[in-house]
Amino acid sequence: MRRKTNKKRDTAFSKIFKKDNDSTTVFEKLVLGIISLIITFVIVSMVSGVYALMKVESKSMPSGASVSFNQPVNILLLGMDIGDPKQVNNQSIKRTDTIIVANYNPQTKSIRIVSVPRDTLISINDRNVKINSAYAIGGYPKIKSEVENLLNININYIVKVDYNAFREIIDAIGGIEMKIDRNMIYDDEGQNLHINFKAGETVTLDGKKAEEFFRWRKNNDGSGLANGDLDRIENQQKFISKVIEKCTSPFVIFRAPKIMTALGDNVETNLSPTDILGYGFKFIGIKKENVTMATVSGTPKTINGESFLIVDKIENKDILSSLTSSSASNKSAEGAAKDDIRIKVLNATKINGLAAKVAKELNDAGYTKVDTGNTELSDKSEILSNDADKLKTIKQDLNIKENDEKENKKEYKDYDVIIILGKDFETFGK
Repeated sequence: MRRKTNKKRDTAFSKIFKKDNDSTTVFEKLVLGIISLIITFVIVSMVSGVYALMKVESKSMPSGASVSFNQPVNILLLGMDIGDPKQVNNQSIKRTDTIIVANYNPQTKSIRIVSVPRDTLISINDRNVKINSAYAIGGYPKIKSEVENLLNININYIVKVDYNAFREIIDAIGGIEMKIDRNMIYDDEGQNLHINFKAGETVTLDGKKAEEFFRWRKNNDGSGLANGDLDRIENQQKFISKVIEKCTSPFVIFRAPKIMTALGDNVETNLSPTDILGYGFKFIGIKKENVTMATVSGTPKTINGESFLIVDKIENKDILSSLTSSSASNKSAEGAAKDDIRIKVLNATKINGLAAKVAKELNDAGYTKVDTGNTELSDKSEILSNDADKLKTIKQDLNIKENDEKENKKEYKDYDVIIILGKDFETFGK
C-alpha cells in the first residue's frame, strides 16, 4: 500500500531549509542568533565581573613590581590558616598555612608551581623560626623577603587567600572532582571541622568539601600522612592540578563573573584588576603538560624540641633555576637590581633600634631582602661584600665610605651584603 505524504508538512519543512535571497538558511540564522546571544551574555557578564573585580585591593601589601605581560612573572600565593576560631577577624595571629610561588613564562606558555613547606627553618633576628610565622612577625614584607631569600628570586606580586575565599572560588568554578586515595576521617569540634572521605570513592568537592580535603593530615585514630606536611603538600598539588585544568579550559569563561565576584569579595592582592584580567586570559588555554609542580626539599631536624625542615639550596638548584626566569625589577642606574640583594644590617653601637631604622629606610629605597641583628661594638662603619655590582648599588644609597670583602662566617653565608653600623655612622643617603 502506497504511503500518503503530508504536503502541508513537507511544504513547511522545505520553507525552513529553503535558501533566501542572501543564501542563508533559517537554520543558519538560528545558529548565528544563538552565537550572538552567547557573545552578548559573555560581554554583559564580563562587565559585571569586572565591576566586582574592582573591589580587589590591598591596604597593607607593598606595591607590586610590575612587568610587561610578555615577560616572566613570579606570584607569591599565601593560604592563611584560621588563626584562633574565637578571634576570626584577628589577622595578626594568622599564619601562612600554604606558601606557593607560581612562575608564569609567556615565552614558553608554561606555569611552574613551587610549594614551600611551612616548617622550613629561617632565622629572624638571630632566632630560629618556621617560615610560616614570618607573616605574623613582619607582615607581607617579611614573608615576601624570606621566600625571596630562600628561593633566590624576585617576587612581583602577592595574592592572599583565606579559607572563606578558597571555598567561594571553588564553588565559583563549579567544584572539583577528586578520587579519594585513602580514608580521611577527622573531627575537630573546636574548629567545627569534620572530614569524612572513604578510600576509592570519587567525590565532587564543593568549596566546603574542598577545604576539608585540602586541610586533612591525620585521622581520629592517629593514622594518616607519614611525612606530615610534606605529604599534605603532595595531596594539595594534586588538587591544585585539577583546579588549573578546569580554570585553563576555554569553557571557564562562562563562569568568569562568579569567579571575579569571589575574587573581589575575598582575595587580597597587589595585582590590579587589569593585571588579574590580563593574566587570567593568558592562562586560559595553557596545555596541561605545560603546568609543572615541585616542592622545596630538605632534611627534617629537631632543634630545642621543635621540628624544622633544613633546606639546602644546592639540593634544590633545579627548582631555583626554574623560577629565576622572572625579569629583575627595581634596577638601579648602575649595579645590581635592589630586589636581588640580600642584606644583613648589624648594629655595632649602643644606640637601640639603629639597625631597624636603617633597615626600614633601605626598604623604603627599594631593597626588599633586609634582616637586622647586633654585633660587637665598633667605631667604624663599613659594608662587606664580594659582589662588585651589589656593592656599587648599596653605596649609591648608603653614606658609608669604607668597604671590604665579606668574610666566610656562618652568620654571613645567606647574605650578599653585610652592613656594619659603627659609632661614626651618621645619616642615610648622601
